[in-house]
Amino acid sequence: MLQRLRRRLQGEREGGFTLIELMVVVLIIAILIAIAIPTFLGARQRAQNRAAQSSLRNALTAAKTIYTDNQSYTGATAAAMETVEPSLSYVANTVDSANQNEVSVKGAAGVFSAATLSASGTCYWVKDDVTAGTTYGTGTSTTCAGDNAAAAAAPNW
Repeated sequence: MLQRLRRRLQGEREGGFTLIELMVVVLIIAILIAIAIPTFLGARQRAQNRAAQSSLRNALTAAKTIYTDNQSYTGATAAAMETVEPSLSYVANTVDSANQNEVSVKGAAGVFSAATLSASGTCYWVKDDVTAGTTYGTGTSTTCAGDNAAAAAAPNW
């Protein structure tokens, strides 16, 4: 018993961590997590937006294929687009897109328009006018349909 007391007084410690040391480690881990989570969420949202934009580009390529065959976008219906580009699903111009793999399309004589909803909640649209060129944009309304893309004025994407 006397030897144990003597060892304590001489500063000999038993192995292990103090509570303060453990709290410092937990604090450092919490700071690292606080930095990493917003970065991860931002990267995730950008990836979701790029997936929607990629779907629109694929739909536009399919529509241009139809235009090349017919010299008009009137044949660019949801059913016709499905045969040209089956990796996406298409809905009519009055129906809102539900996700980035579903594209709402509208074909007219010289104008094709399409819209799709990103998983992040942003609506992206593309409009190709054979005389004015191709414009891309993001929707500001809560609807994400081909009709909205056809009515959109200024590009902003």
